[in-house]
Amino acid sequence: MRRQEEFEQDVPNDLGPLQFVKLRKHHSLVDDAWFCDHITVRGPGACAEAAFPCYRWVRGQGILSLPEGTACLAGDNALDVFQRHREKELKERQHIYRWATWKEGLPLTIAANSKDELPPNERFHEEKRLDFELTLKAGILEFTHKRVYTLLSSWNHLENFNQIFCSQKSVLAEKVHQCWQDDELFGYQFLNGANPMLLRRSTSLPSRLVLPSGTEELRAQLEKELQNGSLFEADFILLDGIPANVIQGEKQYLAAPLVMLKMEPNGKLLPMVIQLQPPNSSSSTPPLFLPSDPPLAWLLAKSWVRNSDFQLHQLQYHLLNTHLVAEVIAVATMRCLSELHPLFKLLVPHIRYTMEINTRARTQLISEGGIFDKAMSTGGGGHVVLLHRAGAQLTYCSLCVPDDLADRRLLGLPCALYAHDALRLWEIIARYVEGIVHLFYQRDDVVRGDPELQAWCREITEVGLCQAQDRGFPVSFQSQAQLCHFLTMCVFTCTAQHAAINQGQLDWYAWVPNAPCTMRMPPPTTKEDVTMATVMGSLPDVRQACLQMTITWHLGRQQPDMVPLGHHKEKYFSSPKAKAVLKQFQTDLENLEKEITARNEQLDLPYEYLKPSRIENSVTI
Repeated sequence: MRRQEEFEQDVPNDLGPLQFVKLRKHHSLVDDAWFCDHITVRGPGACAEAAFPCYRWVRGQGILSLPEGTACLAGDNALDVFQRHREKELKERQHIYRWATWKEGLPLTIAANSKDELPPNERFHEEKRLDFELTLKAGILEFTHKRVYTLLSSWNHLENFNQIFCSQKSVLAEKVHQCWQDDELFGYQFLNGANPMLLRRSTSLPSRLVLPSGTEELRAQLEKELQNGSLFEADFILLDGIPANVIQGEKQYLAAPLVMLKMEPNGKLLPMVIQLQPPNSSSSTPPLFLPSDPPLAWLLAKSWVRNSDFQLHQLQYHLLNTHLVAEVIAVATMRCLSELHPLFKLLVPHIRYTMEINTRARTQLISEGGIFDKAMSTGGGGHVVLLHRAGAQLTYCSLCVPDDLADRRLLGLPCALYAHDALRLWEIIARYVEGIVHLFYQRDDVVRGDPELQAWCREITEVGLCQAQDRGFPVSFQSQAQLCHFLTMCVFTCTAQHAAINQGQLDWYAWVPNAPCTMRMPPPTTKEDVTMATVMGSLPDVRQACLQMTITWHLGRQQPDMVPLGHHKEKYFSSPKAKAVLKQFQTDLENLEKEITARNEQLDLPYEYLKPSRIENSVTI
């Protein structure tokens, strides 16, 4: 454990206005690093207090220069010494924080082949590292015990999954365990489950939905719901043609389903029809699965949908749209914004630990021979193909909640709890961002004239996101409003959006049949032949299911060193006005917490993922 100490040093002389404090750690035989939070200097009499934020490691024999903590833009400094400090600082950072290509065509990453190659200030602190590694080992040990236990029993019925159901399950996970076969819970997950990002309200019947002769009644029902504005769809076409994994010599399978759902007046979202594969000129018309089909056929069709949702959730909406985007923001911030810059002070609490958790993912989760290869149907290379396809859909608007929800026509739905809470959080974050921005950018021409800011924008769009201006990302900021919108997207992505996408894993994926990580038989082409043996032969085997539950628990649990949104202890801003903006942000979040708590008390299924107290301040897991 780290020791925490405070030091006081009296200086007999009046030093006048302070510009810098310089730190050097005394070299000893054991070169143990020292993590310095901040230095505060109190002048004599009524002199103002000067703050020097640090929040980094002091190591080796070098001298660390800390400028006084008042935020200022490049060129605003009356003394050239500050400008020289900025230029030297950014030159050094650009050498330390270098870009790398993980996979060609995907967002760039920090240049580190392992966690040990990361810049020291981006590493997990000791408490975080120990918790992460010990809980992973504990999960693997539990997985081993369960695997041995199941060797002594059969694996031919759904109840057999009870043998490995997570001992540390949540209340909602138990609800899923009991009700996962219900159509109502199946539909609910598209709105408020682990992945609320795919559902959209239909504007027409999808062209891929082939309705053959004999389905006139179904067509009439679909068109009626369409006219009433109550028809919704979830299309997994992105999975079409993705190569499926081979696990221990056994071929796995993927589908690209389409689900049509209707919203009843009471807000329940119910499936009407499932098409597991799109039409193909070389094969017969794909069958349509209906709630009136034999129960096991309908259950298997829904399981295929849940498997497809698992793949898109983990790869497109979780890994790509939050983790990799957050890493681009983090690396660009360290390369382009001086510690004196107000937007560095705004952003740096929201990039804590992101580079290390992503580096660990690339070496343990999505690496060759990693967890995806061992248990997921998109492993073995299909996940990379899918990420490339998803990258083409990674538009600026897709990361901006008001635009995304409007595009999917989900605004104003009382039962869309993710949508409601996400919008409220977007508004609160936007007010916070605007409050800080307007303190330092009084006019649009100040925005346009900030060289560090404009370099940061280009670094994200043109470099980190690989020429993403074609997908709507800006290459420059021309106004306060444009800057505020982009910063809101950055903070929201690194905090609220990741919370909404990450936290649901423990609730919705712990009961493996509700979200199977892989499927071991091809999608059914007939309904009458589906038996329990077909269902169990399709769902993950014991080993795959145990791996899914272990990783779900490890990544979905609340972190013991979790810092709630807006409540970081680091004091990067020293001015009273900036501190007041942060205080108002915290008050707004507390008020939203009360609103969500009061609403949830009236619900059978409370939606908790966007309660501010449960939103981590950065992507750390």
